[in-house]
Amino acid sequence: MQQLTDLTAQCAAWRVSPLPDADLLEFLDTVHHAQQMLQAALLHAVHEVRLRDIRAGRHAPSIKIWLRDRLRISPRTAHQLIVQAASVDRHGDLDAALTTGKVNAEQLAVISTALATLPKTLDPSIRTDSAATLTGWAAHLDPGGLRKAGQRILDHVAPEVADAIEQRRLRAAERDAHQQRHVTLTAVGDGRIRLSGILDNEAAAIVTAALDPLCKPDTVAAELAATGQARTPGQRRADALVEVCRLVLAGGPLPDNGGDRPQIAVTVSYDPLRAALGTGILDSGEPVSAETVRRLGCDARILPIILNGPGQILDAGRTRRTATGPLRRALTIRDKGCTFPGCDRPARWCDAHHLMNWADNGPTNLDNLALLCGHHHRIIHTETSNGDGWEIRIADDGLPEFLPPAWLDPTRRPRRNQYHQPT
Repeated sequence: MQQLTDLTAQCAAWRVSPLPDADLLEFLDTVHHAQQMLQAALLHAVHEVRLRDIRAGRHAPSIKIWLRDRLRISPRTAHQLIVQAASVDRHGDLDAALTTGKVNAEQLAVISTALATLPKTLDPSIRTDSAATLTGWAAHLDPGGLRKAGQRILDHVAPEVADAIEQRRLRAAERDAHQQRHVTLTAVGDGRIRLSGILDNEAAAIVTAALDPLCKPDTVAAELAATGQARTPGQRRADALVEVCRLVLAGGPLPDNGGDRPQIAVTVSYDPLRAALGTGILDSGEPVSAETVRRLGCDARILPIILNGPGQILDAGRTRRTATGPLRRALTIRDKGCTFPGCDRPARWCDAHHLMNWADNGPTNLDNLALLCGHHHRIIHTETSNGDGWEIRIADDGLPEFLPPAWLDPTRRPRRNQYHQPT
């Protein structure tokens, strides 16, 4: 332990400013790698402390409180250490991955949370398979992508039980969220009113669909040019909420969004053998139960979209340059957001990019379009004009993939944005 402390102190005291780029990056990777292995050692110790019930001899009311006082950490962090220690002890593959630095502490937290949310009645072998699968995915997904994968883990390891479990979970979550919904307006006392509340996924999607056309980020440049300053995202949403209410009170229409009137798209699966609708996905990416899908389908202002149904994915042909109407909705359903690897921008903030330029006779259809946020849209066009940038193509499964420039990856191995798509 003294040697470990001494080496760590030496490493912390090293001056990194004189290092050339290659050595600096090696230093960064190595320190991070060692940090994750130390996390494994910490969790092994936490688990052993819990097994020995050391806190009882110190008269602490719980292991969480004892860890808080011993390590001078928050109760929340102490709880996370306890949960992660139990996961590492229970799953050997996860322990080995963390011990060798193949899984980092943030990924471990996500995996532990995903495993903890699995039904307690689940077969132990399914739980073990889930841990092994998520551990394997950690090599390719950041914590955000891994969290999304964890929400769908049963679809991969136990599809025969996943649908029933997901339906029960969604029904309970929707019931609780609906019961807990509230909005409060509280006077702060200095001319400000604090707005706070909770909405369920369906209600939030409706509010977002109404606000987005009035607070899109492409207004920032115009504001800067006109006034010399731009509103923050929070200020744009606040102004949009007031404007929506003003328009409704005045009986006026809401502006278009992505070429369409504001609306909600619900993507659902359809089982032709049972002639039944399955779980749905709002255009915000949040899941809803089959019951909610059927109820939403009764409102003509809500557009249900069934994947693989006839006439849902339409070709706009050469008559229009922009992707609007059914084509825009189909593009949103397919890409779900910016397709550039690693980007988390939602579809509502994206442009429909022509893979083959319109001016070069590129068609406006799904095979020649991909959603890109404003930042990455500019990057793609700038680097393409330089002749040494990213290349986008539609893969055999119909999804966009990116070939990195040779200076970044000499092999130009295709990459995808795993943030929005199922793993």
